[in-house]
Amino acid sequence: MTSRQVSGDDWWRGAVIYQVYPRSFQDTDDDGIGDLKGVTRRLAHIASLGVDAIWLSPFFTSPQADMGYDVSDYCDVDPMFGTLADFDEMLGEAHRLGLKVIIDQVISHTSDRHPWFIESRSDRTNPRADWYVWADPKPDGTAPNNWLSIFGGPAWEWDGVRKQYYMHNFLGSQPDLNFHNPAVQDAVLDAARFWLDRGVDGFRLDTVNFYFHDRHLRDNPPLVPDPDATSNDAPDVNPYGMQDHLHDKSQPENIAFLQRFRALLDRYEGRMTVGEVGDGARSLKTVAAYTGGGDKLNMCYTFDLLGPDFTARHIRRCVENFQKVVTDGWVCWAFSNHDVTRHVSRFARNEAERERVARLAITLLSSLRGSICLYQGEELGLPEAALAFEDLRDPYGIRFWPSYKGRDGCRTPMVWEEAAANAGFSAGKPWLPVPAEHRRLAVDAMAAGVDTTLDHYRATLAFRNAQPVLRDGAMRFLDTNSDLLAFVREKDGERLLFVFNLTREPQVFLPPAPVHPLDLPGYPARLEAGSIQLSGLSAFSGKF
Repeated sequence: MTSRQVSGDDWWRGAVIYQVYPRSFQDTDDDGIGDLKGVTRRLAHIASLGVDAIWLSPFFTSPQADMGYDVSDYCDVDPMFGTLADFDEMLGEAHRLGLKVIIDQVISHTSDRHPWFIESRSDRTNPRADWYVWADPKPDGTAPNNWLSIFGGPAWEWDGVRKQYYMHNFLGSQPDLNFHNPAVQDAVLDAARFWLDRGVDGFRLDTVNFYFHDRHLRDNPPLVPDPDATSNDAPDVNPYGMQDHLHDKSQPENIAFLQRFRALLDRYEGRMTVGEVGDGARSLKTVAAYTGGGDKLNMCYTFDLLGPDFTARHIRRCVENFQKVVTDGWVCWAFSNHDVTRHVSRFARNEAERERVARLAITLLSSLRGSICLYQGEELGLPEAALAFEDLRDPYGIRFWPSYKGRDGCRTPMVWEEAAANAGFSAGKPWLPVPAEHRRLAVDAMAAGVDTTLDHYRATLAFRNAQPVLRDGAMRFLDTNSDLLAFVREKDGERLLFVFNLTREPQVFLPPAPVHPLDLPGYPARLEAGSIQLSGLSAFSGKF
């Protein structure tokens, strides 16, 4: 089975994207780590869902201090994942199945083992001396300012060779590139060109608002909490969230660089970019600046729906805020990814309602205006894995344990075969344990079942694909009580009504006009005297 074919330069608008975390997807050489051949082997499963594209998390050459987000060669595949030939084979098979391929570009920082940084730190006069953010200490030897690393502690690391500090927004082994240097911009654009020439269809730009820093290295002020903010840049155990990050990211110079990046992509047919924006209460303004005008990013996503709140009020506020602030840009919505607790565990109140939450979440996500991104395993309803401290590999979780357990719980291996060793992921010892509770949710167990979560995902995405209005039609909310989420999707005279009951109690909704029920997968319509009857955690769709 192949995915629905999409074409044209705007194929990404309203697309469904499936995120693959290669390290945990499928291992073919029995070293316990997933690889590109494994991705190729399992592409048919992805295509069978009815998605438009895959997004591959980093597979580039790396010391793996941050699981590949510390790149030491932008133009090669790390041997643990395979070779460039393996990548080309995967790309060709994806295209044969009708899947576009989006790859990460992690260009705000490199590994400290990247040849650029090795040269830069060698002295203060070499050709790449200012390719990274270097600064002299204060007279008392302390760091140049108060900037913090997301992974804990100051954003500055002392280097005894240059007798200067270098900046790192993440690990000390992930030095930040100096985008104020045009040569740095040229170098990362050359790396992007390398992959465009190989045929990739787009890029997911990691931490896209982190590229530039304040030239004057001014201190960040303390954060004044915003009661209307819908997302946070860091868990509350991390002091990073106590600063207002005015000067260490989201600088105005980034606009011109994003225009350069877009100009490069426009030389190729049908290529796209999606940016990751973490900017606290300012995230939407940043998204508007980065996606407006048609000359920068095609779309962005924020962290608004990646938190614990699964209520009508929260979702309506997030979507309406986006529509108000981002007037001519585009959004990519997601409930899960490789950096957050799986949404079944965030949203469900207990184990018994996980499957209902999984089904309702994909139905809701599929009805929103925007593109959507699914994270591997969510189509099985996988919950967050509970791991022991000794099993952790994520430096973020290790640093803030036990108050924050990090990101490994959502990165455990994909489960393919219930009865196989390591659930069919690998014949070797997996880099993270395979949770016992995941086995019964394996792909083959789902395939043998009736009306499973996997079946529901396929049916729901088929419903979305069959309704052109859901790809890019307008969206407006209807007033309800605070427990219901109701909105209309409309395009070219067609109007579809969606109503979601995100509570656990029965609810009633009176539509503003007579409505003809649609066959929304998993949710038989219940109309009584013109009123829509909704059981707890259920949905309704109809046509006006």
